[in-house]
Amino acid sequence: MLRVTGIKIPVTEKGPDLHAALLRKLGIPARDLLDFSIYRLSLDARSREMIYWVYTLDARVKNEDRLLKRHAGDKTVTRAVYPVYRPVQSGEEMLPHRPVIIGTGPAGLFAGLLLARRGYRPILLERGGDVDTRTKAVARFFEEGILDPGCNVQFGEGGAGTFSDGKLTTLINDHRCRFVLEEFVRWGAPREILYYYRPHIGTDILRLVVKNMRREITRLGGEVYFNTRVTDLIIKNEGLEGLVINNSEKLPAAVAVLACGHSARDTFKLLLERGVRVEPKPFSIGVRIEHPQELINLAQYKRFAGIKGLGPADYKLAYHAPAGRSAYTFCMCPGGSVIAAASEPGGVVTNGMSTYARDGENANSALLVGVTPDDFGSDHPLAGIEFQRRWERLAFRLGGENYHAPVQLVGDFLAGRPSEQLGKVRPTYRPGVALGDLKDCLPDYVVATLREAIAVFDRKVHGFALPEAVLTGVETRSSSPVRIWRDARGEAGVRGLYPAGEGAGYAGGIVSAAVDGLKVAEAIIARYRPLE
Repeated sequence: MLRVTGIKIPVTEKGPDLHAALLRKLGIPARDLLDFSIYRLSLDARSREMIYWVYTLDARVKNEDRLLKRHAGDKTVTRAVYPVYRPVQSGEEMLPHRPVIIGTGPAGLFAGLLLARRGYRPILLERGGDVDTRTKAVARFFEEGILDPGCNVQFGEGGAGTFSDGKLTTLINDHRCRFVLEEFVRWGAPREILYYYRPHIGTDILRLVVKNMRREITRLGGEVYFNTRVTDLIIKNEGLEGLVINNSEKLPAAVAVLACGHSARDTFKLLLERGVRVEPKPFSIGVRIEHPQELINLAQYKRFAGIKGLGPADYKLAYHAPAGRSAYTFCMCPGGSVIAAASEPGGVVTNGMSTYARDGENANSALLVGVTPDDFGSDHPLAGIEFQRRWERLAFRLGGENYHAPVQLVGDFLAGRPSEQLGKVRPTYRPGVALGDLKDCLPDYVVATLREAIAVFDRKVHGFALPEAVLTGVETRSSSPVRIWRDARGEAGVRGLYPAGEGAGYAGGIVSAAVDGLKVAEAIIARYRPLE
């Protein structure tokens, strides 16, 4: 196959003729083009004169070698190379028990899928409910403000990403990324995620995908148990011997993948008590900012806004303050909603979510400021968790102590005054909102940095500082506040205990967490032989 890059098609062109464009690019007659497919599709909106779809196409042609020679020196015509997943060879050590995976987020699911395919018949333990039960619990929280601490936006089948935008963008460069995307497509995701430059699934489709993955794991001999929380570790001679489940049942285990997610605060405490090395790490806190999606479309697409096929516009912005603080947008959800993401009583936590269609009235994004262990006020390994809790509880109090979230209009936030009434932008957060002053539930330096950043971002995305735009507090769970130390073999200083994914501090998003789960599964496979 040949890979042909840089084929630009104006967004105003209806039904782009990629076949003709490819023939022109290669300079060949139609009879020599046997087949082609899209390898990558991106959008170039840098010019005010025109927005372009930019295609990379893989083509099967006659006389491929001759054509490559003709285009020698042209970097836009090359031999197609595909990232191929490279399986590891099984080791020789005997497993006394089936491997256990703690958590069914991306890291846990992909570790479980790989181990199941290789004959290890893993046992997956999930503290929350299956995706259908979880969806009902989340809906009840949104509608009635009744929180289930064991089954919510953070805990349950699929992990925190199940109730999100389902973004699949990542900054890591790893051959496993393609494998992850192909598996998502295999289990129900749209094929476009294999080539679109900003792939996403949406919470509605992602729920189906994780359910299908679980069914495949069980079909291959694995088992998945819900409402099953690991409450203790049985460690002898620096090695794992078992797990205590729900404070009662003992499960023998010599190998366990710890893929508990970034909100498993009780698990982090347990690990520290059992002598596992847990370290505080930087993360970010801030708010959600909500604009009319139409405003973002106009700011990004200009006169081309509304053209069929463009879809809702998004943005990604960063600001570095002279004093050293940084602010940035994160997890931008076009056409989405701000959601209640608390996982323990007495705290308000926000996140963003959208369906695959992204057809909501508002756009929202996290607007965050980085914090480090120096900000936590303690050198305790779990100080970051207490730092999160402090601001979540203040937000809970400011919202009325009923899981309503405190909100403030951007104009009022910039002017330093509480908001007394909403404008044209209607908050999407449920179960409800309370007008107030967000400085009462954020550190002073976060407030100051956000004010500076909003002004800067308004110059990049016109209307970002819209006075009636809504800020909803607080967002504290952008990433894990801890890192669980692991050695070169992937173990946490306890033989057989393998931390993995975002909660362990080794990933940041669905794809990178899935990749880390694969890496840990590979370490287990390389050491042990499959079960008989």
